Amino acid sequence: MTFDRERVLADAAELLSRKATATQDEIAQAAGISRATLHRHFAGRDGLVRALEELGLRRLEAVMDEARPDEGPATDALVRLVEASRPVAAFLAFLATENQLFEGEGINAGWERLDARIAALFRRGQESGEFRIDLSPAWLTEALYGLIASAAWTIQAGRTAPRDYTAMITGLLLGGVERRAPGPSRS
Repeated sequence: MTFDRERVLADAAELLSRKATATQDEIAQAAGISRATLHRHFAGRDGLVRALEELGLRRLEAVMDEARPDEGPATDALVRLVEASRPVAAFLAFLATENQLFEGEGINAGWERLDARIAALFRRGQESGEFRIDLSPAWLTEALYGLIASAAWTIQAGRTAPRDYTAMITGLLLGGVERRAPGPSRS
């Protein structure tokens, strides 16, 4: 039997997105392999998490490419990005909460590239007048990650319907970032 690294990582990510404290035995069982095989291919939890990060970043880059964030109105591009993120939402939820990925000097440059692409979309929306200008693109990027993760968790827990994924995220995010015409002063 050949070792399917991507399938093992996808199975591990699916389990870890639901149960971040899963043991190596539980991860191996979820992936349908022995703990020894898991350890042979991924040196401990740190090695597994770093491999998950690499796969996750590749998948997120593919999501960005699919969403075409530089095309059309920024609002439409943001909706496309959210919709395209649906298949990797649980993966992103796990990665976004895995503190070891963001500590020290060993932060993967892939995060910076991804952050820059998303921030550029928000900046474009601000420059075109679609999005509020009083919120930084960096903050909006982190808010987007948080909303994607929250949607993934509530769907996994059965508290919201999967069909509501895009509407939940874009409704809340756009409702908070859209520029509104100034109304009458409240005195």
